[in-house]
Amino acid sequence: MFRIAAALIVLGWSVGVMDAARADQTAPATNSSQTAPTTGAKPVASTTWGGAYTEAQAKLGQDVYTKTCAECHGQDLAGDGFAPALKGPEFMGNWNGLTLGDLFERIRVSMPPTNPNSVTPKEKVEIIAYLLKQAPFPAGKADLPATQDALKLIKFEATKPVK
Repeated sequence: MFRIAAALIVLGWSVGVMDAARADQTAPATNSSQTAPTTGAKPVASTTWGGAYTEAQAKLGQDVYTKTCAECHGQDLAGDGFAPALKGPEFMGNWNGLTLGDLFERIRVSMPPTNPNSVTPKEKVEIIAYLLKQAPFPAGKADLPATQDALKLIKFEATKPVK
């Protein structure tokens, strides 16, 4: 009964977050000629197809995922009926057009559901790197940034842009 109630609460909250994030996406851009933001001297990717994470960061994320997420979401990220899949068409469609900042915020405030503070923000960013690798989005040369503001500048694009 607790799992059902928790799943319904998380589902309702996630719908609200995604609606709010989609509303943010429709707001006019302030300056489309801006260059990609940076963290330190490293450029930040502007989409999930731009090499937004490193292989090393995804490996760290895999380790954290296995310890803190796999019990509900499965070793294969396929979900368990209550916990949603973290890969595949449904996952990609749910986050398409949003930002990695939106995904981070969802994980930050609600995962794991029994104690969201038991996983550090840095570890949650590493988990996102692991999810991106499993999608599979390409790795890059710079770590996924560890701040929500920087992550909000990276758009989650489910389909690879045509060049």
